[in-house]
Amino acid sequence: MQEDSTAKNYKAKVCHLTSVHSPFDTRIFYKECRTLAQAGYEVVLVAPYDRDEVVDGVLIRTVPKPGSRRERMTKTVWRVYRAAVAEDAQIYHFHDPELIPVGVMLKLKGRKVIYDVHEDVPKQILTKPWIPSFLRRIVAKCASLFENIGSRFFDGVVAATPTIVGHFPGGKSVVVQNFPLLNELAVPDAVPYSNRPADIVYVGGISAIRGIREMIKAMELLPEKFGAYLYLAGTFSPAELYNDICKMPGWEKVEFLGWQTREEVGELLGHARMGLVLFHPAPNHCDSQPNKLFEYMSAGIPVVTSDFPLWRKIVEEAGCGLVANPLDPPAIAEAMEWLLAHPEEAEAMGRRGQEAVRNFYNWDNEAKVLLNFYERLLK
Repeated sequence: MQEDSTAKNYKAKVCHLTSVHSPFDTRIFYKECRTLAQAGYEVVLVAPYDRDEVVDGVLIRTVPKPGSRRERMTKTVWRVYRAAVAEDAQIYHFHDPELIPVGVMLKLKGRKVIYDVHEDVPKQILTKPWIPSFLRRIVAKCASLFENIGSRFFDGVVAATPTIVGHFPGGKSVVVQNFPLLNELAVPDAVPYSNRPADIVYVGGISAIRGIREMIKAMELLPEKFGAYLYLAGTFSPAELYNDICKMPGWEKVEFLGWQTREEVGELLGHARMGLVLFHPAPNHCDSQPNKLFEYMSAGIPVVTSDFPLWRKIVEEAGCGLVANPLDPPAIAEAMEWLLAHPEEAEAMGRRGQEAVRNFYNWDNEAKVLLNFYERLLK
């Protein structure tokens, strides 16, 4: 009886759905699900994982991990739908475009449905290596149509950037940006900047289109006097890419750490001299707001980023780093060398970036937008 009484105190039952992401995806779990649970919602997260468990007030309800992309887009999607129906929630909040049919079916059952758009999907499709190049534009147009039709069924759209939200109906769309949690990666016992070794970091998915080859070539060009090392925290995509990259001459200056927990990422940034975000100028990159950029800033280290207009604006307004042509390893190496050769200026850039996060680029502000959006839906 006590359990029933407690359940009645929840504002509403919310079920987040993903067929693609880990249940501990930063945006889905650490930001949105935990924020909702702390605000008094009963939160369930359906995701591919090994076991059901409750973490930070969020019930993770698992479906089997897919063995292939085809299985994920068929069997896993169906399993996510069945698990979602079994939860009997008031609001369903899904995170992958392949779950749009699931969202439509849940809406037809009379439930409130939110589509969370992490990426500009049509632009992202234009660079998908597993889609034949001659089909990409056709698939991208179909995806755009699919999203537009689906969004008309849903009660709301949550977009990760102002650019993405412009693709959806204005009356029921909101921007919830992927800014970092305050103090999450600002390690209290971080090594004083002036005492740090020449450690350079990249955190996130490691792929050709995200600049891994150019980063390694730039490391090769750095003068030996700095003793610099690049620490890679993440996973290679595709996994076979590792076999090519580790043969490059600059690899001798690289430490590959693999996937790291949030705590381990914080420790890594607390010893680093700078962070890299050197995505190629792909259609879905130029207007994106990469989470890692703001995480580096939150940890108080300067950044070297791709010289896209939006990224240049963020970096220059905050005074938190340097920009470079992401396709030009000598230019990247020059920016890295400048930060290593001017530690006092680099440290000041890191402090300014951290201040910008405290004042504006933080999850606290975005959490308020998300909670207000939910309250409007429930009314």
